[in-house]
Amino acid sequence: MIDNYFRTLLPRYVEPAVRLFARLGLTPNQITCAGLAIALCAAWLVVQGHLVAACIVWWLSRLLDALDGIYARTHGLSSDFGGFLDVQFDMAAYSAMVVAFYLQFPEYSLQWVLMLFCYVLCISGALGMGSLEDKLGLADVSQRRMRLAVGLAEGGETGIAYTVFLLLPQYLPVTTWAWVVVLAITIAARLLLARERLGSN
Repeated sequence: MIDNYFRTLLPRYVEPAVRLFARLGLTPNQITCAGLAIALCAAWLVVQGHLVAACIVWWLSRLLDALDGIYARTHGLSSDFGGFLDVQFDMAAYSAMVVAFYLQFPEYSLQWVLMLFCYVLCISGALGMGSLEDKLGLADVSQRRMRLAVGLAEGGETGIAYTVFLLLPQYLPVTTWAWVVVLAITIAARLLLARERLGSN
């Protein structure tokens, strides 16, 4: 839910980074790939037990994830493939972290498995509803190349959840279940929205 707000706020503060990318001759897709690589480093740090470092590296990866789109729009480099790659690599990053959490905290294996299951339903629901919203001609303020329906659990909320997991691991028995519930609410809300807008037989 907070993603759209930060998409409008962030461009005011990242102009130096955008100029640097241009001077280096980088493409938006290269930045997207770098974001995933750094996210995988964060996952590796989780497995190694370096949780604070993992948190810092994770947020660096998410910054690059936001910058690729800003850079693409600023320099007229947006592409459909870039939008596709961004969604795919986002899900790869989120899922890699859950696998890393499982390896570091296997005692909460049920919650980690349920999170991955919910991620499948969340992203399929977001893409499906986004496509239907386009079909219905509803306004889109996300600035994404691929439209995703807004939900309670998006990238920003996922980052906050992971930060809590990393910095307050003693509360994992509660926080992991809380995140599963948030994901489940997101899935249910999109299902109800789809039923309302599309009707049912």
